[in-house]
Amino acid sequence: MQRQPLGGLIDALGVTQRVADDELVTSAVVLLKVVAPDGEVSLRAAWSEGMSWIERIGMLRAAERAELPPGPTEGWFRQGP
Repeated sequence: MQRQPLGGLIDALGVTQRVADDELVTSAVVLLKVVAPDGEVSLRAAWSEGMSWIERIGMLRAAERAELPPGPTEGWFRQGP
């Protein structure tokens, strides 16, 4: 197994994003669900060269937050009193 650029893999999956002509994409975090020939499933992460761990974690948390459904209050996900 060797490292390879992800552009073709991402393109083949149909992943797209709108970026205006005057915007500059400076970094990316990519999550991959990989199925091995034996059926084992794994989750992998890749990121832009030069990103610090805090940038990677921050981008993951921001993306996670953006995917959550809106709730009636900040603590909507808590159970109990």
